[in-house]
Amino acid sequence: MLSPIESAVHPSWLPALDALSDEISSIQDFLDAETKSGHNWLPAPENVLRAFAQPLDRVKVVILGQDPYPTPGHSSGLAFSVAPGIALPRTLSNIFSELQSDLGVNAPMSGDLTPWSRQGVLLLNSVLTVQSGATGSHRGKGWEQVTGAALNALKSRPSGAPVAILWGKAAQQCGGDFDPRGVISSPHPSPLSAHRGFWGSKPFSRANDLLIQAGIAPIEWELA
Repeated sequence: MLSPIESAVHPSWLPALDALSDEISSIQDFLDAETKSGHNWLPAPENVLRAFAQPLDRVKVVILGQDPYPTPGHSSGLAFSVAPGIALPRTLSNIFSELQSDLGVNAPMSGDLTPWSRQGVLLLNSVLTVQSGATGSHRGKGWEQVTGAALNALKSRPSGAPVAILWGKAAQQCGGDFDPRGVISSPHPSPLSAHRGFWGSKPFSRANDLLIQAGIAPIEWELA
């Protein structure tokens, strides 16, 4: 059972999400059916809406993913992040390699991206659940409407939209309405596509450059 929206997200997100009660109810029915059918799904229910725990008006950068890691123990509710102590998925390992190359920082000791989230990096998958072991299995079940509403709320903020880092075609389609002047696009960092232009794309320094140009404090991307 998903946690109630009112207790799972920061109150600043409620105006954007409250109108989607029917969609969220439908998603809950689908997840209940998955459970009854013996299909385990990820992440843990209390983490499904974790990306929205930080205030909407504090989001400086949004990084869009597709859906959670399908490997049990990997998905944490934040796109691309894993819990402390979990071996790095290859996609995250590639992200960290580019982080080191881009900024010259030390190799992160953990795949937990919570420090980014706390600084205003919204790590958002377009689909917030997945059947264990089955990538893409929960697409088209209603999550896209939920995350789309959240992105629309960001784009229409009085303070302006955040910087958008869009990795791969799915993210670029989902975030296609962002002002292109604040968008950093490249191929996805997965092992299948990183060689097509993710390497050397310098998303972290470019995002900070855009923030500084807007008079916003940059992100401290280095992880302990």
